[in-house]
Amino acid sequence: MIIDLRASDPSTRFETDICIIGAGAAGITLARQLGDCGLRVLLLESGGVDFESGIQALADGPSTGHDYYPLADSRLRFFGGTTAIWGGRCAEFNPIDYERRDWVPHSGWPISQDDLRPYYDQARALLGLPPRESTQALWPQLGRSMPGFAKDSLTTDFWQFTPETEQFTLRKCTDLVKSETIRVLLHTTVTAINLEDGGNDIGSLSVGDISGRSATITAQHYILAAGGIDNARLLLASDIGNGHDQVGRYFMEHPHARGGRMVEGKFWRLLKMLHGRMRDRNGHMHAPLVRPSQAMQKREGILNSAFTLAARQAPQANMVAPVKAYNGLKHALSPTKTNRSLWLNVKKVTTRFNEMAGPLRPRLLAAMGWDLTTIIRAEQAPNPDSRVKLARDVDALGMPLAELDWRFSELDKHSVKVMMQEFATQLEQMGIGRFDPAPWLDEATTLWTTDSLISAHAKGGYHHMGTTRMSGSSRAGVVDANCRVHGVNNLYVAGSSVFATSGWANPTLGIMALSLRLADHLAHQNAKAARPLSMAKA
Repeated sequence: MIIDLRASDPSTRFETDICIIGAGAAGITLARQLGDCGLRVLLLESGGVDFESGIQALADGPSTGHDYYPLADSRLRFFGGTTAIWGGRCAEFNPIDYERRDWVPHSGWPISQDDLRPYYDQARALLGLPPRESTQALWPQLGRSMPGFAKDSLTTDFWQFTPETEQFTLRKCTDLVKSETIRVLLHTTVTAINLEDGGNDIGSLSVGDISGRSATITAQHYILAAGGIDNARLLLASDIGNGHDQVGRYFMEHPHARGGRMVEGKFWRLLKMLHGRMRDRNGHMHAPLVRPSQAMQKREGILNSAFTLAARQAPQANMVAPVKAYNGLKHALSPTKTNRSLWLNVKKVTTRFNEMAGPLRPRLLAAMGWDLTTIIRAEQAPNPDSRVKLARDVDALGMPLAELDWRFSELDKHSVKVMMQEFATQLEQMGIGRFDPAPWLDEATTLWTTDSLISAHAKGGYHHMGTTRMSGSSRAGVVDANCRVHGVNNLYVAGSSVFATSGWANPTLGIMALSLRLADHLAHQNAKAARPLSMAKA
């Protein structure tokens, strides 16, 4: 059922078993699973079914750290959230990402990969992805040979791509509209999370809309699923879960950068191994990447960052006119349904062309003077000084705006430098050619540098992680192993804000896996579950 707060009775008080704040990948996944268990679910969305500039302005705020995208553009406020412009790129964390690493301060999750394995498998099925296979098994299926990196050096992995990218907009969620147990409440922004007098339970939510409508919501359990910036913002504004000043800290992205370039050698051989997207025998799309092996990470004391190979203009070059026009148009157009469809269709055509051209396109561009470049998609170390705070200014509903102070550490840069040096060594040993790491890696005063010529998303992947991190105690984070806020009995957090580390993997698949796990936990906790858990049915 769809309800719009703007059209509801002003005196309405909504009651439910589970209230989920945020209708993105996490919130929608949770609503489906909990609704299937017979629980009454109320799914709140700050926006409507499409982009509205007045609602989007609620996401504004200052950025005072390393240069980042404007916060108002960094996540979307309507049903489906930022997944409405998601490219469908999926990957799983590696086992080492969950472990405490002596060389990575503040690393370590209170759960392991084994705890998430069945939920990753279920998330894959929900997204139409094939079952997970080892990298070694996948290379032959793709008709390519695995690069011959030395043992315990660099290794390879793959992104996979969903058959459809627009999986969480309302037209793909008619099951929620028709559900007898799920209500979707649009134009509903939480303005306060209200603790009961005892201080250990949430008693209600205060919600409102820029139209002036307001309401109160009561539930047995509440789940914050509003994204890595707004989850922290809501907890900070309500002064909940922050007894040890952990809320908002450890903000992480997957920052992008130029890692270096091929100077001479067997370009074609290298491109045939590492460039572009390819399909397996069943038509599933994959894209290779290079990252340090677990042994190399331990030996060198570095992060689990990744890189790919592509032809790009040289640093400081003037962006070619077609790319400049495309990027300008994409950023100038608001992300309405029509404009999103236009962008996705252009992206599909471009992707298909690049798939057909294969490694020939970057080889020709390299012959025309472009650099054959490594594009870094880095893991960022957990850093308590990299954080989301509350700004002095407020939004149209009187809520303090979010302020982002994004920071880097020496380990972030050191990891890329070591990885690029190892890549150069491996290419020379394999007889492929000479590779020069990027000059910025040797600049003592530079922790990170952004290059607008390497990607349409030059600063990072719009991946907001870590601000309500999972931890074994409230002194080290915000939520426990079951995503419950430390010290609060009925408040949970879903999404990548609970990530304790970021790894190299894009977060959406992990967000879904954690959401499925949380749904099972809540269903077990709630005596009103009417039928067996979804995991038992799978």
